[in-house]
Amino acid sequence: MKQKSFDSVSFLKTVPHKPGIYQMFNDKNVIIYVGKAKDLNNRLKSYFNSSVKTLKTDLLVSHIDHVEFTLTNTETEALLLEQTYIKKYQPRYNVLLKDDKSYPFIKISKERHPQLSLYRGSINRKQDEFFGPYPSSYAVKQILALMQKTFPIRQCTNATYANRSRPCLQYQIKRCLGPCVAGLVTDEEYNEQVNYVRLFLQNQSDQVVTKITSDMLKASEKLEFEKAAKLRNQLQAINKIKEEQAIYNNNDNLDTIGFHYQSGIACVYVLFIRNGQTFGHRAYYPKIPSNTELEEVIETFLGQFYLQGNANRNIPKKILLNYSLSDKKSLEDSLSLVATHQVKIIDEPKGNNLKLLNIAIDNAQKEVKNKLLQSSTIKQRYTALCEFLGIKQITRMECFDISHFMGKNTVASCVVFDDKGPVKSEFRRYNITGITGGDDYAAMEQVLTRRYDKKRLPEDKIPDIIFIDGGKGQLNQALQVFNALNVEWNKNHPILIGVAKGSERKEGLETLFFEAHGKGYYLDSHSPALLLIQQIRNASHNHAIVGQRNKNAKQLTDSALEHIEGIGAKRRQALLKHFGGLRELKSATIDEIAQVQGISKPLAEKIYNNLQQ
Repeated sequence: MKQKSFDSVSFLKTVPHKPGIYQMFNDKNVIIYVGKAKDLNNRLKSYFNSSVKTLKTDLLVSHIDHVEFTLTNTETEALLLEQTYIKKYQPRYNVLLKDDKSYPFIKISKERHPQLSLYRGSINRKQDEFFGPYPSSYAVKQILALMQKTFPIRQCTNATYANRSRPCLQYQIKRCLGPCVAGLVTDEEYNEQVNYVRLFLQNQSDQVVTKITSDMLKASEKLEFEKAAKLRNQLQAINKIKEEQAIYNNNDNLDTIGFHYQSGIACVYVLFIRNGQTFGHRAYYPKIPSNTELEEVIETFLGQFYLQGNANRNIPKKILLNYSLSDKKSLEDSLSLVATHQVKIIDEPKGNNLKLLNIAIDNAQKEVKNKLLQSSTIKQRYTALCEFLGIKQITRMECFDISHFMGKNTVASCVVFDDKGPVKSEFRRYNITGITGGDDYAAMEQVLTRRYDKKRLPEDKIPDIIFIDGGKGQLNQALQVFNALNVEWNKNHPILIGVAKGSERKEGLETLFFEAHGKGYYLDSHSPALLLIQQIRNASHNHAIVGQRNKNAKQLTDSALEHIEGIGAKRRQALLKHFGGLRELKSATIDEIAQVQGISKPLAEKIYNNLQQ
């Protein structure tokens, strides 16, 4: 049935010439686009003006059932409200940035012997000190690794720290002062190193250098040559870090954004500079609807990146950009309002700033090139598999594998691939119940039945190919399931292929079994089609193993505690949370166990005796 056309003429008569946002709905009452304007009437009129429409606008307008709008006092308010709606509804025709993860911090805990660690989540500065946020956990881990080599303060968990009776390997290789063991370091010496870290993370490394240089000279004067040598080595390490991080002499706080778009792939490469030093970098790949204008891509990215982002994100005073925006002033005002300081977008930088921008642009271009090469490789593999199977195209594939540990804790995995590669959001695990002895055939029957025994499957969820990790026996089991399924297929049921491991389980020697043929088929070990099959099979295998190991570890933990009288779910959770795991709990003394809230001394003795047995 043809969709009723939207009466734009009547609608535009109700739209005022004021700032606000608009939401476009389809015939299923789903928001398909959100936009903002300083003049709603003029902006909405442009969608229905045939002389200025683009291909994207044509497609968007053809799906409009009705439009709603909300007035705001200013264009800045409209921009902020627009970002809220885009984040909430994820409209189909908006440029979308997948950046929902919280940003990591470096944490120094407030304890007798503070711990240095990566931290995500809400911040309570009364309890601990936080530095950041950083662009990625990779950046934080790099910094922590450098800190550990330069400032030997502990990075182990509190559970490990509290239960040590002798120094660990980190102490032996001089990457920790060993505060867990009495007598190895004084509180004064340890806290001095903590203060060095604090200053370094506050970008006050010059103060650290001055202090260590002074201490080194004093140690030399007192003929404490061993101490002076340690301080000299520490000083050299700090200077090396400063050289690696330094970009230029200015102490600017800025983000450098290089944008590159090619063949349908866009990359926004952000280089974070704080106090003239690299703070990290990150590449983003926004989802772009077809035929979207580049200015909309960049403007929407900036809005989502800074206005939708985690509340802890820093908005710098300067943003370098390799694209001139027509409505730059409005965006600057909105960013300044959120940041509570003046924010300047510089699209024609000079001098050192231009050098920084060129670095970001070069990296954006490299990222897009790599993506295109990867995409080309994937396309080649899909084409080869289509030719091998004699089908026109592949839009969806699924693969199943079974994993168990000595016949127990059986888990089945299902991974999904489309024509662009793995669709990780649709990866699934199934806990297999009611079977014993590691019966893989029964497990495969159960997972396939649970997956497909539905009266009607959505057409986009019906795979073209289903791979079964196993030989002829597993394939026959799958065929029996499909013959018994109560499913109305909208098209022919998927091609079923059994993938048997080669001799000595080496990749490249796999045997492929098809439902209509009893004999096995082989592909050249370098065949692009076989490489794709291996990629899918391995993804399914790994997904199953991880699920099975997690289930096994949980069962071992639960079974060790759940049979102890007086230990329920809450006390079990409290014990594991306090000690950090079952291994640490087993190493604890009766007095240490009794310190856990809700655990009395007699109960602690019972727990201790049971765990030791």
